[in-house]
Amino acid sequence: SIRRRRKCGVCDKRFTTYETAELHLPQVVKQNGTREEFKRQKLRLSFTRALHKRPVPTEYVDKALDHITQKILARGEREVPARDLGEMVMNELKMMDKVAYIRFASVYRSFSDVDDFNDVIRDLD
Repeated sequence: SIRRRRKCGVCDKRFTTYETAELHLPQVVKQNGTREEFKRQKLRLSFTRALHKRPVPTEYVDKALDHITQKILARGEREVPARDLGEMVMNELKMMDKVAYIRFASVYRSFSDVDDFNDVIRDLD
């Protein structure tokens, strides 16, 4: 994406805009077999929830989203399983913030007891 700093002609306030090319992204195949279009905003929401009250700049989330989008496009496939997207999000969070990674993993993998948490924490070490 292209980042531009601009200035309002009326109030002279400066602001940032981001320009991205419109790409044809694959359909996401959910667990139940239904398909929906890839929504970057939905992924951003997953990151936002996992990173709630964590000291991670939004620029890191943007880079992670760009990285995931590039991986999906590089596949060249018309469909991508939701499970693969979840794993990509987990990998990005693992590098970004361990607490956010555990938060996301607990929901994504449907942890049922403390042992599930301990297993993930052990894998981090």
